[in-house]
Amino acid sequence: MVRALVLWSIHVNRILKPMVFLLAAIYFVVDAIFMTVARPLSNWVAEHWLFGSRRAWIVSLRPCPTLLLFAVPLVALEPVKPVAAYLVGKGHVATGIFILVVGEILKLALVERLFSVSRDKLMSIPAFACAYWKYRAAKDWIVSAEAWQAVRRWSLIAQYAIRNYTWQLKASQRAPHITFQSR
Repeated sequence: MVRALVLWSIHVNRILKPMVFLLAAIYFVVDAIFMTVARPLSNWVAEHWLFGSRRAWIVSLRPCPTLLLFAVPLVALEPVKPVAAYLVGKGHVATGIFILVVGEILKLALVERLFSVSRDKLMSIPAFACAYWKYRAAKDWIVSAEAWQAVRRWSLIAQYAIRNYTWQLKASQRAPHITFQSR
């Protein structure tokens, strides 16, 4: 009986491991895509006068209230994903995608800004530091994987090809320059 459970557990782990890896990779890819937009937005928020006064208040907080403040955007904006999936499932594709994109960019921008302001305080909480380092290890493991490197290479090749094609298209559509030379 015990041997059957152990063998069953091994088979289930073999099935679940690639699925968990795939879901984690998709999650990191989506976050990486959204971070390309969220980071400039986060920098804009940092330069904005409204965040300047809030920054002083955030810096004055102790570690535990800082952790609670850090969790607010996650708790408030994480339900955006299932709401967007529900809307897409009901046929409101454009609305669902819009809500997903705006909610995800807003969440990442707020979390990134709060983390950059209060990183040292958050890292002073042992549970947060442990979770953060495990997150970083998982992300580094996925990024160092051969499959990720291949996808990244293909992505860069595709970006270069698209950029080159659009450059050539623009160059071919330009009107020829007429020059007048004196003789």
